[in-house]
Amino acid sequence: MRRLLELQQKLLPDLIPILRDRYMLLRSIYHLQPIGRRGLAQEMGTTERILRAEVDLLKETGLLHVTAAGMSLSEEGMQVLDEMEPMVGELFGLTDLAERLQRKLGIAEVIVVSGNADQSPWVKEELGRVGARVLKQVISEGDIVAVTGGSSIASVAKHLSPSAAFRSVQFVPARGGLGERVELQANTLASAMAAKTGATYRLLHVPDRLHPEALQTLVKEPQVKDVLSLLGEARIVLHGIGDAMTMAKRRNYSEDELQELEAAGAVSEAFGYYFDEAGVTVQRMPTIGLQLEEVHKAEKVLSIAGGESKAKAILSFAKQSCQNVLITDEGAARSLLST
Repeated sequence: MRRLLELQQKLLPDLIPILRDRYMLLRSIYHLQPIGRRGLAQEMGTTERILRAEVDLLKETGLLHVTAAGMSLSEEGMQVLDEMEPMVGELFGLTDLAERLQRKLGIAEVIVVSGNADQSPWVKEELGRVGARVLKQVISEGDIVAVTGGSSIASVAKHLSPSAAFRSVQFVPARGGLGERVELQANTLASAMAAKTGATYRLLHVPDRLHPEALQTLVKEPQVKDVLSLLGEARIVLHGIGDAMTMAKRRNYSEDELQELEAAGAVSEAFGYYFDEAGVTVQRMPTIGLQLEEVHKAEKVLSIAGGESKAKAILSFAKQSCQNVLITDEGAARSLLST
């Protein structure tokens, strides 16, 4: 396959860029369908005039349906996407990017998807689709899966589907989260994943940030102790990686707290821990949930984060050396490799 692509590059140098653009167009429509041409042009950062010729061609070849509601992929269009899947990594240089990133970060497996989540919202859907696929591959009967909150993990939940292996699986929130947007809370996502797969779930009804005295009281509650015990046995951890300052603002840190965090050099956040560029913990939230030492004990740790803006955070968290799989996008990968 690689040799064939090299020959095509020499004989038909314009072929790969055209193929890439049309693949990205099909993938965008798949994640956003039904969508009008104007909306699609905005999502892809182009103009309706430029898009019109490509859309007309894909419609003529039978890959698109166009109705009053907007554009969507035909059955043949879906088939083309499926058949291209094994080739995409080689076609667009993503396999090479992933291998280089694997060596740089020292992570066992890196998967890079097309696009940049900072520029195209549908790329996050692609990260979720791949995340769901990887989770299905590593799941075993009787597993306990600890899941964090956040938009990347919410995207994974959307792309899960029933499987016999999930019937005896338990999804458990890795932390509390009352006070955050409910659709992005770990509790919500644990229950959504269970509903999608036919698994079971537990909930952790505690705030994300706690006063130390309240924390000591709550950890003694039987239901909380129960969930914490399950988290300690989690074989799989599924989590996102946050930019430190963005996460702190989402948690309504005061101006003084934000300045303190910035002065400490915080770059990334995961599991309530804030890390600097060297991966050193500079602050730890008083929170109930999965502890970093328990993450290190888990057999499979799947990290999902995309967008060029997440590059420093990904590099920072990689220093923890607890990830088995990183699923990221081209924007983050290229930014990481340029540092």
